[in-house]
Amino acid sequence: MPKVTFYPLGNADSILIDLRNGKKMLFDFGDQKDHDDPKDKRIDLSKTLRTNLEDADRDNFDIVAFTHLDRDHVNRAASFFWFDHAKKYQGEDRARIDELWVPAAVVCEEKPDFEDADVIQAEARYRLKEGYGIRVFSGPSRLDAWFAKVGIKPADRQHLITNAGEVIPGLSTDVDGVEFFAHCPFAHRTADGTALDRNDDSLVVQGTFEEGGRETKLILGSDITWEMWVEIVKLTKKYKNESRLEWDLFKLPHHCSYLSLGPEKGKDKTKPVAEVAWLFETQGREHGIVVSTSDPIPTEDTDMPPHRQAANYHRGTASDRVGDFLVTMEHPSTAKPEPLAITIDRFGMTIDKKEKSGVSIAVGAPAPRAG
Repeated sequence: MPKVTFYPLGNADSILIDLRNGKKMLFDFGDQKDHDDPKDKRIDLSKTLRTNLEDADRDNFDIVAFTHLDRDHVNRAASFFWFDHAKKYQGEDRARIDELWVPAAVVCEEKPDFEDADVIQAEARYRLKEGYGIRVFSGPSRLDAWFAKVGIKPADRQHLITNAGEVIPGLSTDVDGVEFFAHCPFAHRTADGTALDRNDDSLVVQGTFEEGGRETKLILGSDITWEMWVEIVKLTKKYKNESRLEWDLFKLPHHCSYLSLGPEKGKDKTKPVAEVAWLFETQGREHGIVVSTSDPIPTEDTDMPPHRQAANYHRGTASDRVGDFLVTMEHPSTAKPEPLAITIDRFGMTIDKKEKSGVSIAVGAPAPRAG
């Protein structure tokens, strides 16, 4: 059975997806723990994932996706992964990446200003030049310019590029129990003369799991803002593709920031713009789960996320769906946060809650049948 695991990393992301056929997908690597601070409750991500691979008797992930190059999504990646482009970043204790997923901005942006991002960019460029082990999302004219600079015909790499609005090749419900659909980035946003924005040009996908004839849908929202959600929703409706924005499990963008809902924080509750309200209030299915990959929700106003007003909105919509709003640094408690693991099967979703008996407790109702 597939499992989606969210790690308690503070305001940072890393999500492991174990597929039913044993494949492992990792979205982001925000290893933020301060090892010199005994009070730091964030998980040791590097140690945890190494153990995970060892327990599976493997040294590789089938897919590693870096949704964008902000530090809270790539921190310590340079010391954890094996990178083909330089021997400095190779060694027996490093995790190998069979296929690297990155938005086009990773390839096109100027040289990053810290090592982890720089190494990922160098690896993406190396694999794209060599023509193997990579999938780039969106094919803007700026990417064509980069191809020209390195002497590659864009047509020779089109099989490695997936645009928004397309099913991502290489995974299927028949073989893997899941397919992924790309919502973002858009090629037109990274055209020549357009400034790159890591958040709004980041990778946003929907995954559709099929188990026992039932579909369970996951949306990973990266760090995009409400403006990008408006564009995604409008385009999705234009092409009558609303099912691609249905969800049972939703990873909130940007650590429960109000700016992923609308332009105003609000006094007690953020009011989303109409398109975002539709996404959360209409497209979220009964018993759906919303996950905030963030610090605990504050009780007072804060400049940085998570914002209590945004959390209040999501708690309200979760209540309306008879669902759950969960925070990684609050699960199962703020005193001792642990990985949030959600198993998907023919009955829907199960949050793995280990009680004294060691029995996992199921939550939610079955997802609707496929078709």
